[in-house]
Amino acid sequence: MRTVYLQCALLGAALLLAGGARAAARAGPPAPAAAGDSPAALGYSAHGADTCLLCHRGSAQVMAIFASPHAQPDNPRSPFGPGGLQCEACHGPGGAHVQALGMKPAGIVVFGPHSPTPVAKQNAMCLSCHKNVQHAWLTSAHAANDVSCADCHRIHAAIDPVRMQASEASVCAKCHQSVVAQFRMPYHHPVPEGTMTCSSCHDPHGSLGPDMLVKSTVNETCTSCHTRMRGPFLWEHQPVENNCLNCHSPHGSLVPALLTEQPPILCQQCHDAAGHPSVPYGPQGLPGVPGSPGVPNPYLLIGGCVNCHSEIHGSNSPSGQDLMR
Repeated sequence: MRTVYLQCALLGAALLLAGGARAAARAGPPAPAAAGDSPAALGYSAHGADTCLLCHRGSAQVMAIFASPHAQPDNPRSPFGPGGLQCEACHGPGGAHVQALGMKPAGIVVFGPHSPTPVAKQNAMCLSCHKNVQHAWLTSAHAANDVSCADCHRIHAAIDPVRMQASEASVCAKCHQSVVAQFRMPYHHPVPEGTMTCSSCHDPHGSLGPDMLVKSTVNETCTSCHTRMRGPFLWEHQPVENNCLNCHSPHGSLVPALLTEQPPILCQQCHDAAGHPSVPYGPQGLPGVPGSPGVPNPYLLIGGCVNCHSEIHGSNSPSGQDLMR
């Protein structure tokens, strides 16, 4: 094994000394450089990816980058585009790594959950190009918990699983186990079925809303799909106007309509039962159904309060003060 590392180092050193025209053609590093500085003088290898592949060619994970968006030779925004720094655009200058016989990182940025490179340094490399996610990243829960971009994204993959609707939720599920359990309840949003994804409601890179929601508030996020509940209504149900989560559990529930409790229990958390027929009463005002003592009134138990108050989110009827029409 030592012989292999030595061979790699000798070949790498030869390429560093033979930079020539190709070294001059490569773009400088992201930071401003003094005039006349060559990539080799700034710590970059003279032959870019060719130097790296002397040792890393045997890794299928490394070679997969050539099928990914990061290695498009005709794309000027790609690290492998015209004048790009290729592998070193993301991993940093590799000259010291070659001179160290590849035995240690020697300044190389290593990505992934078990990397010795600090998360802040890993993410800084990604954000130097992906500036569109910078605006809210530092305020996000992911940034606060030292989540690196490579914890979720597969940089070398031809298809990044977290960017595909069918596989995105499985990537999120690796950390958010409690949410996975909620989606296994009988009533849930169709994320397990692949009709929705976590990013349908949440922005993983951060947002100005709570819980990294894609909109500024819970209600704005919910009503972007549930438009019928958006209002405005002539007669409004105050808990609905305040927050959808007052009554609904968004990831999953044991109760239909993703309610947090079964009606009328849910309704009576706010509405006092006194003075209202919210207990099993029959047509004559007596408990139970006539002729069947002790049998609850099905008008209440089947459908609960919404049996009568059907417009529970709000009503636009002039006679809809009680949300009954």
